[in-house]
Amino acid sequence: MESNVLTAVFVAALLLSFVIKVWLSSRQMRHVAAHRGAVPVAFAGTVSLAAHQKAADYTLAKGRFGLITTAWGTAVLLGWTLLGGLSALNAALYEAVFPVLGAMGYQLALLAAFSLISTLLDLPFELYDTFRLEQRFGFNRMTWRLYLADAVKSLLVGVVIGLPIAALILWIMGATGSLWWLWAWGAWMGFNLLALVLYPTVIAPIFNKFEPLPDESLRERVQALMARCGFRAKGLFVMDGSKRSGHANAYFTGLGAAKRVVFFDTLLAKLTGGEVEAVLAHELGHYKHRHVLKRIVLMFALSLLGFALLGWLSGKLWFYAGLGTTVGMNAPNDALALLLFMLVVPVFGFFISPLMSLLSRRHEFEADAYASEQASGNDLAAALLKLHEDNAATLTPDPLYVRFWYSHPPASERIAALALQTGRP
Repeated sequence: MESNVLTAVFVAALLLSFVIKVWLSSRQMRHVAAHRGAVPVAFAGTVSLAAHQKAADYTLAKGRFGLITTAWGTAVLLGWTLLGGLSALNAALYEAVFPVLGAMGYQLALLAAFSLISTLLDLPFELYDTFRLEQRFGFNRMTWRLYLADAVKSLLVGVVIGLPIAALILWIMGATGSLWWLWAWGAWMGFNLLALVLYPTVIAPIFNKFEPLPDESLRERVQALMARCGFRAKGLFVMDGSKRSGHANAYFTGLGAAKRVVFFDTLLAKLTGGEVEAVLAHELGHYKHRHVLKRIVLMFALSLLGFALLGWLSGKLWFYAGLGTTVGMNAPNDALALLLFMLVVPVFGFFISPLMSLLSRRHEFEADAYASEQASGNDLAAALLKLHEDNAATLTPDPLYVRFWYSHPPASERIAALALQTGRP
């Protein structure tokens, strides 16, 4: 009985989320298309009609492609769950691997096989997005050779890092009793904190080159800003982001004393010194308002809730049966429970997306306000406009779509808020 209820709830949530996604995307595309013909009045003197229309066309192309990938993702999810795909994969690997490698080897093989198949199922869409869609609008710098090199590196990183943590979680699930989920949560959080420390110096350099910021005047300007804000970092670096994409960015990475400031080379090529300082001041605003710490605490809380829920569900036969999976009576089902949980949780998590987006947008406004105090609000507004134009981000998104999906406020809202803070008209 419980399995039938779970099936019904899962199907209802999946279909409702799919309908909402399609509806929101359709609203966004209609709204952008309706405003394609004219630059918004607030930007009439600073954004050309050609740039505005390129942004609209890029948004429409991404939106249409997004509808296809959404439909495909929904179909794949149904294939893995109610249509028996994960159950069939589990049974096949149990027969082939369990007698040879035992319980741990079989479960790791299930996780690895699922990851590989999922990657292959999504590969055509990833290739189209990179080499056709992004190429069409002049953003892609990725070569086939670099793409393949990245794929090999990602695979090796997954094997070296992913398999050990997966093995540890599986061992904890099978060896620590009914409260395994609490121990597993602790291990997962420890791994994430360690990754934050190691990422800047160990993982990131595998994929990109990081060189000290060469511009001495800009370096002095940035260091003066960080001193005013009471922020310390191990270094200022320029990343060769241009070898993959024309999109620009800047970010902090690392934790504690391992923090680094990283500028994309594409960003430095497009912004003035004052604008770079303002963008960095925005990022410093996140640290000043403890946004990073708050997000880590939120991640800890949500993951604890998730592990606790998994700890309860993994012992219920209806959890597996309700999602189209047959449990092996003589085999460990921990890996199977993990995969089912990871497949299903995003379906229900979708409905709290607006709350997470709202929190993120509030943080962005707070960081903008801090930047206007520590640097120049006018420079930040100019930088935002350049980056939105250069990245072909639409200036006329659908308001409801923004409220649901946007983690950053639209450029129009951010620049309007900065104008009020700086007293500009």
